[in-house]
Amino acid sequence: MKDDIDNFLTQYSEEVFSNAQKLREIILENLPGVLEQIDIPAKMIAYAYGQKYIEMICILIPSTKGLKLGFYKGMDLPDPENLLSRNGKISRYIEIRKQQDIKIKPLTVLLEEAFKAYKKRNNK
Repeated sequence: MKDDIDNFLTQYSEEVFSNAQKLREIILENLPGVLEQIDIPAKMIAYAYGQKYIEMICILIPSTKGLKLGFYKGMDLPDPENLLSRNGKISRYIEIRKQQDIKIKPLTVLLEEAFKAYKKRNNK
């Protein structure tokens, strides 16, 4: 799976590839036992605890302009650092264009909150 994801990410710039690897590392460190699933047609990497949409925590969406780290039901997550976009009705995302946009501590807090929300909505 790791090789598939690495191969998928090589179609993007070196900066997008490098930032995606850093975000993957942060996600996997902070979401114990999460499944990392690639969806090549949708051009995204999903992080979930099952196959259902309700079991998703976040998604990583690479593009030529950068990356988006989207959160399922991101509108319900506390965001004291105002990292999340305010565009979507339900989901919210962080835009990563350069390495300096990766703010580890606030990202860790958002991942922890997203994990708590997942457990609550799935009665875990």
